[in-house]
Amino acid sequence: MRITDLYKVETLDTRFAGTGQPLATAQPSKWRSPEFIPYYIAFLTIVPVMFKSVYDVSIPSHPSYKQYEHLLEPGWIPGRKVDNSDSQYAGFRDNIPYMALVLILHPLLRKAYESLRGEGSTSHANGHAKLSESIKSKTADARLESRIRFDVVFALIFITALHGVSALKVLAILYLNFQIATALPKQYVAVSTWVFNIGVLFANELCHGYKFADIATVTLPPTAKGGETPVGDNWGSWIDAYGGLIPRWEILFNITVLRLIAFNFDHLWMLDRRASSPIEKKGLDPANLSERERTSAGAKPADFTFRNYLAYVLYSPLYLTGPIINFNEYISQSRYPLSSTSRDRIIPYAIRFFLCLLCMELVLHYLYAVAIGKSNPDWNVFTPFQLSMLGYFNLHIIWLKLLLPWRFFRLWSLVDGIDPPENMVRCMSNNYSALAFWRGWHRSFNRFVVRYIYVPLGGSGKTKFHGIANFLAVFTFVALWHDINLRLLMWGWLITLFVLPEVIATLTFPARKWKDRPNAYRVLCAVGAVGNILMMMAANLVGFAVGLDGLKGLVDGIIGSFGGRIFLLVACATLFVGVQVMFEVREAEKRRGVNMKC
Repeated sequence: MRITDLYKVETLDTRFAGTGQPLATAQPSKWRSPEFIPYYIAFLTIVPVMFKSVYDVSIPSHPSYKQYEHLLEPGWIPGRKVDNSDSQYAGFRDNIPYMALVLILHPLLRKAYESLRGEGSTSHANGHAKLSESIKSKTADARLESRIRFDVVFALIFITALHGVSALKVLAILYLNFQIATALPKQYVAVSTWVFNIGVLFANELCHGYKFADIATVTLPPTAKGGETPVGDNWGSWIDAYGGLIPRWEILFNITVLRLIAFNFDHLWMLDRRASSPIEKKGLDPANLSERERTSAGAKPADFTFRNYLAYVLYSPLYLTGPIINFNEYISQSRYPLSSTSRDRIIPYAIRFFLCLLCMELVLHYLYAVAIGKSNPDWNVFTPFQLSMLGYFNLHIIWLKLLLPWRFFRLWSLVDGIDPPENMVRCMSNNYSALAFWRGWHRSFNRFVVRYIYVPLGGSGKTKFHGIANFLAVFTFVALWHDINLRLLMWGWLITLFVLPEVIATLTFPARKWKDRPNAYRVLCAVGAVGNILMMMAANLVGFAVGLDGLKGLVDGIIGSFGGRIFLLVACATLFVGVQVMFEVREAEKRRGVNMKC
């Protein structure tokens, strides 16, 4: 494999593997055209200056350094401290050695378990057609049985280690959700599932994970002496002390809620088709199903048991952060492994993970954008260029801090024989469309939203108003799912608002009317894309970085002077160059037969 192959989308996820034949819409390469010469010059000069601008404000001699120095920690690069001030990423970074140990031990324990029981693993399904045809249904069912047994036992040990006694709270919620799916009349399941799971999100937040000390305070009377301290306060606090490695289990439970919803709807839709299996009806080979077929009908009616449900919802590699797969696909892959879980596929993916981890370490050691933002600095000490780059690299760090856990846990899952979708398929700086951006950012969540929310609501609808209303409903749920606070609600509504210009522009300038002028249309799209990028940066800075007040400070600092406004024009021209390169990256994929749609 060449080094350039590491950065192909096919290396990230074999679901993107193309036919090798150019798509009908693919354009001739422009990489060596005269038009791209100034673009290359811009990249070679501007990108290093972008890094230098933030490095210059991340050195001890800068006036703002003393304000955020207390947020820095000793680093492993000589002469540099590390910006480990993001508590969310610090929790991941500080525990990488321990998680790596679990990643190694978990598959080894499975192998040992299978060896002790005399069970071998079923060969990879795709790519071995002759072997796949010879796999008996009983052999596949035996593999499923073996994996489920191991997954349930390991998962129960895993969540007990993570949450201590709070694992009982998790299991109680799981049991109630399963009863909704299987005990209620079919016509009530959908509404009850949504009411219950959204209620769980709010209850977890408002009750702070149902601490036993709080329960004791409510349920037991006050003591006889003074009537101030409840009898149960001591025993409740004592039980809470056994909270495991992650006592605040409710913070990470949101991802589990998605699996609860997915199981209930997969079960509900299975009941609708129970009379005839689409796999049997179409005469499909269950060992060689497409992803769409695995997702829609990969599980048999008999597979929807409580034990299989527990194994799916608590599947250890994907329990904490995902990526998300639905119950049908989990069962299908547990029966028939995919060729994408072979060593030849996993090693390049692991190399890309380590390269991204190294990139994050270099950024955190040399660019202290997060610490600067957290220190509430005097924005006037920064130039407009420095302000814009602080916002830009803040977003890049957000992208990396999400990408790394998702890829780590997906890598663990791949090593264990389950291939979930890749969550991050584009670099943050390789997006120009708001609609396409959400297809590639947290991609498995996007697929969940489409399958279980957007399509049942009617999708884009018969009218644009209906489509926009559904889009607003979706992003309201997405914001509440991330965290129940006003800032993220504002983020969700801003995203919906900022999608409108793209929708309107697409209707006003349809591609079919510009077939005879492709270059003019490309320039027109690039101009619109620049506006899209600025709006997406603003929305994500509000939602995940500096908030609305912080964004106002950044914007005032950038455009509050004549020099700042000149800089903004230059920045737009630079973004225009970047968009042209983004267009050509996608055209290169089309020439390989790959259509990412994002």
